[in-house]
Amino acid sequence: MKKNLLFWGLILSVLVTVVGCGGEETPPPAPAPTNEVAIQVVEPTPIPPTPTSEPTLAPVVIIEEPSTATPVPTATAVPATATPEIATTAYLTAEDFGDNINPLTGEETDPAKLQRRPLAIKISNAPPSFVRPQSGLNDADLVFEHITEGRLTRFTILVYGGDPERVGPIRSARLIDVELPAMYDAALAFSGASIGVNQRLYGSDISSQLIGSGEEGYYRTGEDKPFEHTFYAQPNGLRNALDAKGENRSPNFNGVMQFTSEPPANGQPATRIAIDYSFEEVVWEYDPATNYYYRSAAGVPHNDGNTGEQVRARNVIVPFINHVDDAEICEEIRNDQCVALSVQIQLWGQGRVLIFRDGQQYDGTWIRNGRNDMLTFFDAAGNPIPLQIGNSWFSMMSIYYNDPVKVTN
Repeated sequence: MKKNLLFWGLILSVLVTVVGCGGEETPPPAPAPTNEVAIQVVEPTPIPPTPTSEPTLAPVVIIEEPSTATPVPTATAVPATATPEIATTAYLTAEDFGDNINPLTGEETDPAKLQRRPLAIKISNAPPSFVRPQSGLNDADLVFEHITEGRLTRFTILVYGGDPERVGPIRSARLIDVELPAMYDAALAFSGASIGVNQRLYGSDISSQLIGSGEEGYYRTGEDKPFEHTFYAQPNGLRNALDAKGENRSPNFNGVMQFTSEPPANGQPATRIAIDYSFEEVVWEYDPATNYYYRSAAGVPHNDGNTGEQVRARNVIVPFINHVDDAEICEEIRNDQCVALSVQIQLWGQGRVLIFRDGQQYDGTWIRNGRNDMLTFFDAAGNPIPLQIGNSWFSMMSIYYNDPVKVTN
């Protein structure tokens, strides 16, 4: 049986052609994960790639966004990373924060909102003329910016403590979205995926947490722009979709991000952060009057479409992560040839991290020991690096990029 599945999977991969995004998927739900969480102490060890069951053939959805940029090179070795000696890491639950403190931001929050499942929502970031200003960025607890094929970037936002009125434009998932919902026990809202990513998602342990594009909560705006950039969602509707399949429950968080209102000692001044993503430069500038970093992209302020306000973050976090091309998944086909493989961001184990808060820079190590662990941060002495209370923006950077972050005071 397994050989037959693999055979037909190969045949389907050869026949797949380019189709538009937003395909509807409503696979049968998998058993809901257990609510049992225990406090434990573990040794930090790297974890293997995402465990998956034998994939079933998913609907052909999207192969999208032609790109003229150079694909990410396939890596054959991981450079050594200096890491601190950390004997043990205590994994705690959200209960350690109390019932009114959001574990993702450290902010006081309506306890009823914390009993809902976080939403991980896939947001487009290219091309700028069609997708900006995106809606919902400033209302997200966490934003993960990552590269896709062709060095473009895309966002996965985590919405938990509050709900924006709308989010979008929503686009297709990537391989990193097999990891992020598991890390934060979140449901994933997305417009579709390439057939390979689709199989990884629906063959994984988060399959019951997926909100396909045919479920409640999504809508088209009717704007005069390419159709694929008009797909939005209302978080309340997405939560109704979770209610319908019994998945809108309080999350089980493994690990905690620590927060302090006062900056730690030994920081270095960092009032301007320039991040080179090849296709554009992103700049974060610190404003001491508000204690926020404000984002610009391609030389202009990057605004939130819901409010018109400039995108801002209390914490800007730059983890350096091994990136490789996944030879089994093609994201773009031209003239019957694969021209862009899916980028696998190997967000497990540990690596270097830069943390910016309160106009200061802190160097440390990010750690993710297990499949369901969120990212935690430690300095060279093995002490946790606390974040400023509030939202955080993760700029996920390849370890193979040559000096991509420029910091000035």
